[in-house]
Amino acid sequence: MIVGGGEAPSRAVSSITTDQGIVHYEVYGRGRPVILLHGWLGSWGLWQETMAYLGRYYRTYALDFWGFGESGKKRESYAVQDFVSLVDQFMERLGIVRAPLVGHSMGGTVSLSVAIRYPHRVSKVVVIGSPIAGSSLAWALKLAGRRPIAVLLFNMMTLFRLGVRMASPFICKDPRFPDMMDRDLSRTTLESFLYSIASLRRTDLRPMLDEIKVPVLGMYGDRDNIVDPRQREPLAKGAPLARVARFPNAGHFIMLDAPDEFMRCLKEFLDDESVET
Repeated sequence: MIVGGGEAPSRAVSSITTDQGIVHYEVYGRGRPVILLHGWLGSWGLWQETMAYLGRYYRTYALDFWGFGESGKKRESYAVQDFVSLVDQFMERLGIVRAPLVGHSMGGTVSLSVAIRYPHRVSKVVVIGSPIAGSSLAWALKLAGRRPIAVLLFNMMTLFRLGVRMASPFICKDPRFPDMMDRDLSRTTLESFLYSIASLRRTDLRPMLDEIKVPVLGMYGDRDNIVDPRQREPLAKGAPLARVARFPNAGHFIMLDAPDEFMRCLKEFLDDESVET
């Protein structure tokens, strides 16, 4: 999702070749690395203003998952675990030994999964409106994870995009949001649309949260109607070093609904050396 307005970072467009195709990413700033991961149907552009802010203090990387944004789309699988492997490969190719991961929605679920599967890669995790269990997804998203429904929606993409545009005011307060969503939807394939949300729907990290030994910050908007904001509870209960920040006036896209509070909370957590492991 390309975020308009504000002072945007100059683009340093790059890509790497992985064992499953091309991965597009953008990088901005200097200092210690921070990796930003987008959610379902999103792209690196969701983080544009976050990069402009954090880039004054950190070297920020924002990548497009396979099948989304400007990354390659010729794959047979777009499961959560595929994206977990992608983050490991991305860090290996760029020589990033260890870094904080910041993920929105599905990207947060991926971030937690990387901390479980590749613990040496992760120093901290921030999740924003992320499902810990796929059962917390809104009913419409769970339906989209069923092939007949996904095929129907994708074959009626013009109507689907119109429906998303009409629903946008109920999802995010930012008036730019409908155009962001429409741009990212135009880059999606049936396979990435279907398999990623189907995999997310089946995911349940609760039994594995106690394996995460790094600090975790969960950000949840009380008005989130995409992922049940009570997902903060299993996160806080299950991850040993987890803390939770609630945003009473924000929905699923906290970085757009409450940008100043979001930036302040994120930077304080990243800066806090007392929670380094």
